[in-house]
Amino acid sequence: MNFVEQTNKSFSNMNDTTAIEAKKQADKKAIKFIVILFILYILFSQGNLFMFSVMTPSGRFYNPYIAEHFDYIQGLKSALIKPAVWIIKLFGFYAIHNEMDVLIINGPYLRINYSCLGLGVMSFLAAFVLAFPAPWKSTFKMLFIGLITIYILNILRIAGLGVLFAFFQSQRNYFEYHHEIFNVIVYIIIFIMLYIWIKKNTRKVSL
Repeated sequence: MNFVEQTNKSFSNMNDTTAIEAKKQADKKAIKFIVILFILYILFSQGNLFMFSVMTPSGRFYNPYIAEHFDYIQGLKSALIKPAVWIIKLFGFYAIHNEMDVLIINGPYLRINYSCLGLGVMSFLAAFVLAFPAPWKSTFKMLFIGLITIYILNILRIAGLGVLFAFFQSQRNYFEYHHEIFNVIVYIIIFIMLYIWIKKNTRKVSL
């Protein structure tokens, strides 16, 4: 074997070793991402459920002080209900509301429960974005845009249901799966946003 052949063989071995190491590193990063994603999702989703119990009088872990001063769940309800009622009024309907209900005169009665808040979708988005290895500036930007997107879509869902049932009163008892439909639509939109975000950040890393 001459010198050129030995050199080529050495380079080939080095390339093979580099490729194997790169694959190992990629596998480690993928496993780390999945583990962090799972932990954060459980932490966020179950944490919200626990806080809901803490801030609900009938909850197992109810705490009056926290419920009075740190009730962010009620804050989110109000932040959804008020703009939704405003949109409903734009369509010519008169609507009144309290802390968790929307009543449209000569129209439907809507109750905004915990399951209506979109906290499950928000928990998944937050866990995914924080677990993905991207620059912090890009991470917080995506987190902010994603949460705002879910919030706006939820307002439109509540307002849309109010307007739809006000126009088509006969359909009030036949649209029982709006939670599921909303979740599917939001997850599709979020996955598209995450795909674009991941592709952009992956390209930056490779460059």
